[in-house]
Amino acid sequence: MLTIDLTGADVLHPGGVSKAPLSIADGRVADAPAGRAVDLSGYRVLPGIIDVHGDGFERHMAPRRGAMKETAEGLVAVEAELAANGITTAVLAQFVSWEGGLRGLDFADKVFAALRDTGADLVTDLRPQLRFETSLLELYDTLPDRVAQWGIEYVVFNDHLPHDRLAQGRKPPRLTGQALKAGRNPDDHFAMLLDLHTKAQDAEPALGPLCDALREKGVRLGSHDDATAETRAKWQARGVQVAEFPETQVAAEAAQAAGSGVVLGAPNLVRGGSHKGNVSALDLVMMGLCDALASDYHYPSPRRAALMLERSGVLDLAGAWALVSSGPAAVLGLSDRGTLAPGMRADLVILDARDRVAATLSGGRISFMSGDVAQRFVAA
Repeated sequence: MLTIDLTGADVLHPGGVSKAPLSIADGRVADAPAGRAVDLSGYRVLPGIIDVHGDGFERHMAPRRGAMKETAEGLVAVEAELAANGITTAVLAQFVSWEGGLRGLDFADKVFAALRDTGADLVTDLRPQLRFETSLLELYDTLPDRVAQWGIEYVVFNDHLPHDRLAQGRKPPRLTGQALKAGRNPDDHFAMLLDLHTKAQDAEPALGPLCDALREKGVRLGSHDDATAETRAKWQARGVQVAEFPETQVAAEAAQAAGSGVVLGAPNLVRGGSHKGNVSALDLVMMGLCDALASDYHYPSPRRAALMLERSGVLDLAGAWALVSSGPAAVLGLSDRGTLAPGMRADLVILDARDRVAATLSGGRISFMSGDVAQRFVAA
């Protein structure tokens, strides 16, 4: 861990941006000078990015179909990309879904075991999230014990079955490719989807007891892709306190009104809209209906989204950066990070004059450093 005083930079302190030095010792932000001074004139120092939900790690675990990496090595590659994008805490969102393959139970077991066994050796704080398909009724009884075994503290519920088409007996788009990815015969895959659709109504009464069992183990719960206020109200009644990527304004409003955290996709904001035609993240941010921006599938997007909000004047730097730092920390219940206040974890990102990531520190340890800033750190 570094014991240093960062001087000369524009630092986003809790009271606002100033050139007041930032001191680091024992992995925490110190309240007094702590060690050797490092001149960071010309740079900006911001709280480290907390990514509340991302599945971009999949490409590191399986670069090509059938080409599975050794999971520990895959996580090392994941951390390198996260750190290069200023992310100091990352929630890796792993499916357990009827889709199989990279989203099947067996692969999830490998990912969660690797996180449990390898994560402590990495600098970036990697945290597992289970994205669970509600149609997998056969797993309900064993899921709480599996979650405890995997060391998971955050579970999010999905229902990605194409119910409208299945209700009409029609095959969903891209069914053949989806089946082959899962190693299934397309006809068998379609039959499975029809069966899951038929049994979907049985999930409704079973979800309440499942949520209760998970919450008893201290697990934080979220719902994914809520489209209506009624759907959000059902999840709220089950004790589900996070609304990830609500598809409509009314769903986001219902979540906020009930005191739930609202997580939006940073790629949606960066690209100017949802790739699925859902509500614009920018519109929801402008209406104050966002607590956190997540990478979703693209790790550079949280930084880019926050800076876009600042440059466009939608929010000042403190407000924009809160959506990728203190906001996500609150959603996850992490009270030890998210700001550069004394006593907090020394999680920070250093941006150069072009707002590129020059260095990232997590818990006072360097996870990424590149270019001219390195010379300043190593200079006597």
